[in-house]
Amino acid sequence: MTARSTRCTTAAKTRTSRLAAVAAIAVAGSVLLTACGDQTDSGSTKEGGTAANSAPLFSKLPADIQKAGVIKVGTDASYAPMEFTENGKIVGVDPDIAAALAKQLGVKLEFTSGTFDGLITGLESGRHSLVMSSMTDNKKRQEGLDDDGKKIGKGVDFVDYFSSGVSLLVKKGNPQGINSLDDLCGKTVAVQRGTIYEDTFKAQATKCGANKLTIQAFDTDAEAQTRVKAGGAVADLNDYPVAAYIAKTSGGGNDFEVVGNQTDVGLMGIAVSKDDTQLRDAVKEALDAIIKDGTYAEALKKWDVEDSAVKSATINAGK
Repeated sequence: MTARSTRCTTAAKTRTSRLAAVAAIAVAGSVLLTACGDQTDSGSTKEGGTAANSAPLFSKLPADIQKAGVIKVGTDASYAPMEFTENGKIVGVDPDIAAALAKQLGVKLEFTSGTFDGLITGLESGRHSLVMSSMTDNKKRQEGLDDDGKKIGKGVDFVDYFSSGVSLLVKKGNPQGINSLDDLCGKTVAVQRGTIYEDTFKAQATKCGANKLTIQAFDTDAEAQTRVKAGGAVADLNDYPVAAYIAKTSGGGNDFEVVGNQTDVGLMGIAVSKDDTQLRDAVKEALDAIIKDGTYAEALKKWDVEDSAVKSATINAGK
């Protein structure tokens, strides 16, 4: 279902399913991004705002963004193929979609990476204007609620751009015979803190009851993967595209495998402050434009995630 939840802070993060994966790359030894809730490496699309900007949707942007010529985007670049760091640059599905959006909007979309559970906090504080990080659109995030339904923030709006389910990632060969969440009872699992994946494991732990499910939560999914690879946990949980990418690339395809069926299929969204409806609506219009002109499909095809395409942009359509 995709889309991570929230991290380092404790703001409700559900990346709900969010393609989460410093993927095999992190496990294989790539750069781990560990800045707590904040910035790390950054990358940007190219366009540029000027008074005479002729981009189709430049005039739809807020005046301050038109003047700056840039939209700052928060991400957790540890979820290949959605967003990850390669040779010091943030790359992946989301940056490629952002590059297409930039051509419609006529400004740069500049990515800065931090821990997932700090991204919504960064949006609320004005550190960035968008969050594009495989974040699941759900009512909890829309309304600014924690796991217990307590109000902890204003909430955010989402421009929904991707659809996916979540899948279990286990050690190659599946030595524990894991094929569903029910098979995890009495065992230990690893997961990234603040994500919807952690929420899924918590719900399963309640279901397991006395046959205790032990959950080990980490700041990054790469750490969770490492735990599974070492045999300290039997499974990790990720958005299907991320899990599939990890299984395909980590250790040359010899470290992990995906088991069971996809569950919790849902929408991922680009998060925007509820106070910034003009930017939200401009991004939605830009997304519809790139869906129509085919550049959106090209970005998804490049990373083999075409099955997760949406037919049109929606706002707060997650449940």
